[in-house]
Amino acid sequence: MDDNILEMDSDNDDFDESRLGMIQEEVVYPEEFLPTYYAIKAEVSAKKANLVEYNNQPDSLFFNDGVRSVDFILVYEDEDTKPFDKKFTCKRRKKRREYFEGCLMKMGLELEATPSVHNDNLMYVKVHVPWEVQRTYAEVLHIKIPIEVNDHVDRSPIWDLFDWITKHFKPNEKLIKKEVDHYTAPYQKHHHECFLKMDKERFFTPSMRSRMANFIMCRAPYEIRGNVKKFGITKLLNTGVYKAAYPPHDSRFNVKSTVESCPNERYLLYKEWAHPKNFYKTQPLDLIRKYYGEKIGIYFAWLGFYTKMLAFASVVGLACFFYGYHIQENSTWSKEVCDPDIGGKIVMCPQCDLCNYWILNSTCDTSKTLTIFDHFGTLVFAVFMAVWVTVFLEFWKRYQSQLEFEWDTVEFLEQQEPSRPEYDAACVYDTINPVTGVQEKVPFTFCGRCFRISIGIGTVLFWIVLILASIVAIIIYRLAVFFSLSIKLKNPGNFTTLEPLKEYVTPQMATSVTAGLINFVVIMILNTLYERVAIWITDFELPRTRTDYENSLTLKMFLFQFVNYYSSCFYIAFVKGKIVGHPGQPVYILGKYRNEECDPGGCLIELTTQLAIIMGGKAIWNNIQEVLLPWVKNLIFRYCTRVTPKKVEPPRWEQDFELQPFTKLGLFYEYLEMVIQFGFVTLFVASFPLAPFLALVNNIIEIRVDAWKMTTQFRRILPEKARDIGAWQPILQWIAILAVATNAMIIAFTSDIIPRLVYYWSFSVEEGYGNHSMSGFINSSLSYFNTDDFSKATVTDAVERPPNITICRYRDFRFPPGHPRQYQYNMHYWHVIAAKMAFIIVVEHVAYLTKFILASVIPDISHTTREHLKRERYLTQAIIHEVRLNLVSKRLKPVKDDLSSHMARNDNDNDELELSEY
Repeated sequence: MDDNILEMDSDNDDFDESRLGMIQEEVVYPEEFLPTYYAIKAEVSAKKANLVEYNNQPDSLFFNDGVRSVDFILVYEDEDTKPFDKKFTCKRRKKRREYFEGCLMKMGLELEATPSVHNDNLMYVKVHVPWEVQRTYAEVLHIKIPIEVNDHVDRSPIWDLFDWITKHFKPNEKLIKKEVDHYTAPYQKHHHECFLKMDKERFFTPSMRSRMANFIMCRAPYEIRGNVKKFGITKLLNTGVYKAAYPPHDSRFNVKSTVESCPNERYLLYKEWAHPKNFYKTQPLDLIRKYYGEKIGIYFAWLGFYTKMLAFASVVGLACFFYGYHIQENSTWSKEVCDPDIGGKIVMCPQCDLCNYWILNSTCDTSKTLTIFDHFGTLVFAVFMAVWVTVFLEFWKRYQSQLEFEWDTVEFLEQQEPSRPEYDAACVYDTINPVTGVQEKVPFTFCGRCFRISIGIGTVLFWIVLILASIVAIIIYRLAVFFSLSIKLKNPGNFTTLEPLKEYVTPQMATSVTAGLINFVVIMILNTLYERVAIWITDFELPRTRTDYENSLTLKMFLFQFVNYYSSCFYIAFVKGKIVGHPGQPVYILGKYRNEECDPGGCLIELTTQLAIIMGGKAIWNNIQEVLLPWVKNLIFRYCTRVTPKKVEPPRWEQDFELQPFTKLGLFYEYLEMVIQFGFVTLFVASFPLAPFLALVNNIIEIRVDAWKMTTQFRRILPEKARDIGAWQPILQWIAILAVATNAMIIAFTSDIIPRLVYYWSFSVEEGYGNHSMSGFINSSLSYFNTDDFSKATVTDAVERPPNITICRYRDFRFPPGHPRQYQYNMHYWHVIAAKMAFIIVVEHVAYLTKFILASVIPDISHTTREHLKRERYLTQAIIHEVRLNLVSKRLKPVKDDLSSHMARNDNDNDELELSEY
């Protein structure tokens, strides 16, 4: 075990300490280059940040000398202002803080402290990364710098025409100018001449300098006790040594900065992106990436691309919806249900033990509503969505590869990603790296790793079982409420008053709506509880890199959310009404509760209701929460922190402190919200063609809400690198594959499309309707039951039996009473089952074959992007090779000159010798 025990608490993701030796094998760095405590002695001289007064320049982002830029801000509460009873705790915090700041200065950072304008207890420490430190850590962080202007222009006149047509849907190009495209290469300190000549202020952008500052602070020690070294800014934030740490915004969001050199990027983002009036405009992705980093940029790029693709699905979905709305009055099966001579004379069997008989045409309105969503156009729409989801994912991968090149993340591989400081701090066991063969430290043995993973899997399974238990509870609620409403809504009397409804309320509809609302509330409560559990489990598992951490948390959260959000929909679509028996021999749950039956129109309308409630409720709740919660928190925070209000306008960093911090998992929840929505749009779209349109409207609002929130209500987000959307990509692909099966099964088992087709092509002719027709379908889909066959356990004496009625009808395909095989499945049933299975097999195979063909035809990387990548690699190698040749020539020039002069002297000596001999 190592003599030094490390305690790290930060989770920065920019450098891998454990691979420090491997990096040194490639390039030999001097001691001052090393970016961690290894380059710092145990004793740090008592260095302190210079304390200066506020210079009354609220827009300035410089030290008081007006030269050094402010790259990061640290906020702490002055310990000297604390009460006497807290002096001991404050003294310890002050000691840690002073040691930490001394280490920062030892590592090359420059600090300057300024007291708060509004709160005399607060101090702001401005952090500056000097030029030489920037060059050092740019190489450590593999930051790419331009080497040459991209001269590969291959735009056709068609694209110019397209740009001219769509210019009104783009941000103002006079304000947000298009950046010059460059070929780039990872910065190398000893090859500085390879890169484009720029002044020091523009060579590394503010976001790059913020990353460097944060990288150093996450690895600077704040306390050493014997052989225990504690370091990392996160622990200091958690223990209250610092109240906040963040990069500053460059200006106010609604007013330009008075400093001429300020780029006003925040102001431009708000004016041309975050403001609600820009809802119809495309996003300035390059500026978003430049200001917030690639990780935020790739999220908004994906969300924007997803929203654009939803527009195509929305058009087809709306067409499907309006077609159903148009035919609802003319559909044959709906007319038969509402016809007094057909549906008005069909007496239906009770649907629960104490329910009454009812007449079929009581569901006339429900039948018409069902026709809007359950028609042959839905089948076409489901097939279209199977193709759409494949095209969306394939073109997104293509677009993502283009962004990887344009944003210089092509070579941001996992091998370059560092381990998390929490992981490094727990490394106490020696092991041999199977790749490098070098001995390294790991935090646990193989058995310890298995134990941690087992605990995580067990906890996730426990919560999934808890969700299933809540679903069972909701099912029991549905049974009890349906039973109760069926009794309360019935009006005993003569035969004409057997309708168990008042106005448009049926027991099925009332039960579906109330159960859907309760299910939504349960979903939100379980989400809140499980989020804390999932984070705790992932922290306990101790993933090595930030990507591993996010992927592990993503998998846990999505598995839970998948079961939590979709389980009720799966129940309605594939379980409810499928195992009910027949009126004389119903199926009971737990031996007490009679299993639910579908409405004669089917369970599709109930599934549609459930989807509308969950999708609509989730969208409304999330948008209200994202808009109101940060705004209210900021109001309360400003009210509590402004102890002594003054008329002096505070500096930029103090205004930023009054905003909300952007949590490390903030973007994770944004992705999760959209992926859950993607599941609703694809998995159950056959029952709800309006889902893509509702998702489109929500996403248009979501983009501007997220932009407004990040620009106006949050401190500047620490820029991070990201190559793609991470673990969400395979999750989307998995949902797309599952969507084909679920939609095929919804059409086969939940809707009435297959039974209608079977009747139209087969049984309509046999039943004497002449040519193929839908006439008589309702009568054909309802079986007969003799009321004398009811048992006492099924229908009690409290149920009113209509006079002169001995036969009631129920939804199924069974032989009638008196038949040798009465109440058993008839041939019609097996024809329908065979057609359903054939439909599922054919549709799935055709859809998967189409997906495979499209995935093969559409390349992940376009030809143009490939050419750009090849040219960038060529230029990088050529320029570096040229610089190395020049360097070798420069180093060999003195040797060459010495050799030439030596040869010249030898020639002179030889000439003199020859003359003397002569």
